Amino acid sequence: SLTTRLPKAGETILGHKFFVGFGGKGANQCVQSARLGAKTSLICKVGKDSFGNDYVDNLKKNGISTAFVGQTTDAATGTASIIVNSEGQNVIVIIPGANLLLNFEDLKRASDVICKAKVVVCQLEITPAVSLEALKMARASGAPALADLDPRFYTYSDIFCCNETEAEILTGIPVGNLEDAEKVGRMLLERGCKLVIVTLGAEGCMMISGDEPIPKHVPAGKVRAVDTTGAGDSFVGALAFYLAYYPNLSMEEMIRKSNCVASVSVQAPGTQSSYPYRKDLPQDLF
Repeated sequence: SLTTRLPKAGETILGHKFFVGFGGKGANQCVQSARLGAKTSLICKVGKDSFGNDYVDNLKKNGISTAFVGQTTDAATGTASIIVNSEGQNVIVIIPGANLLLNFEDLKRASDVICKAKVVVCQLEITPAVSLEALKMARASGAPALADLDPRFYTYSDIFCCNETEAEILTGIPVGNLEDAEKVGRMLLERGCKLVIVTLGAEGCMMISGDEPIPKHVPAGKVRAVDTTGAGDSFVGALAFYLAYYPNLSMEEMIRKSNCVASVSVQAPGTQSSYPYRKDLPQDLF
């Protein structure tokens, strides 16, 4: 829903637009990767309902393998209610639904694709234990946020990416500036991460790694934001694409290019509907 401002508790305000679009962190990231040209597969569960059917079609339209998208009658497809104000700020309520029913059996069935993938991305929108198992199977990279996160999430992730809100949930440090982001990065490195990226919205990202203890700020270009919903997913999806297809680029360069892709996404409304295709982007990104 689009409104001029976000409502206060108990308040009813008039909005000026409502639409239903496709979302969910993992799916968003997968769609952005696929639109850049990556070969992708999504492992998830949706309901046997109209949202679930539409979602499977949407993934297929985006060229994503749905071999491991299960449909269940035991829960509804996950949904999120999002309210966006005229500054592009949002409030979100997520109902995970069928996603929480993804289990170890589902992972076993997908083990081949998980183990052969160049990059595996986890989001913690499924049961944490199942996410952890997927990371164990792949020893790859993800992006979670829970206050009492199992410490193994840090050691099993090659790249650990969080936004300001998630950073505070994980470390207790509110991120108001670059110094705070550095503190968060150092703390997460101490917990066993190899490389930490803290995304900072319009300010770009802060990156810190075990190999390069001096944190690097990678700024984002200045653009006029229409809707920032899903920008972080656009960034992660782009980063997964660069990791898989341009492994020789420096991490800083991958992040800079991913920032460019995400900054295109905030200039259009909606989540996946705002994600650019390779052909619509400056060719020096490829």
